[in-house]
Amino acid sequence: MNETTITLRSVLFDLDGTLLDTAPDLAAALNHVLTSNGKQALAFETIRPWVSHGGLVLIKNGFGITEEDAQFDELRQQLLDYYRNNLSVKTTLFPGMAEVLERLEAAGILWGVVTNKPAWLTEPLLEELGLKDRSSVVISGDTLSERKPHPLPLQHACKLMNCDVTESLYIGDAQRDIQAGLNANMPTLVALFGYIDDLDYPHKWGGNAEIESPSAILDWIHKNRMTEMLTI
Repeated sequence: MNETTITLRSVLFDLDGTLLDTAPDLAAALNHVLTSNGKQALAFETIRPWVSHGGLVLIKNGFGITEEDAQFDELRQQLLDYYRNNLSVKTTLFPGMAEVLERLEAAGILWGVVTNKPAWLTEPLLEELGLKDRSSVVISGDTLSERKPHPLPLQHACKLMNCDVTESLYIGDAQRDIQAGLNANMPTLVALFGYIDDLDYPHKWGGNAEIESPSAILDWIHKNRMTEMLTI
């Protein structure tokens, strides 16, 4: 960022592993499918880093199979069916995120969600947690013809909020999130508190900064003079 104050008009969040801690419910869904099919349940710590990559990776890694396996589609459907009926049993905002949203709203800064999660899971989840009506925009993985790391979802979100990408900030916990931001010419933050695997190297993703907690979002905004409306 340069020294010129940039007016921040919107903040966009990835969903799983950034805005919401969905890992407990997704891990429960995978373990339900595993045990229902005669397999051992896996430790939560084993499953957690897989969550940002969706149901395909959960089934691949959980069962040690590929998409070409004859059982794959059926197992994935079992996972999705169970998860859809148990979306918000233990899912919550990450600690400190509620205050971040409140502070953004108080400052008149719009916030929204850009995720690769399909709309039939994204929208009910946000509704159940009382977040859907508060968010200014929700772009799911099937909203458009492209999804992250393509820049179109972020560009479309900004268009709907009537703001420029340079007046927005995107926060995510996966390389595709940061790549989408870079492709859109949007400032990006890496959420290290999210679902990052030991084999990931977030310092190489090219984001503007890496943050250890949601509260660090406000610190970074203030430090980089993106707005004078937030007092830290």
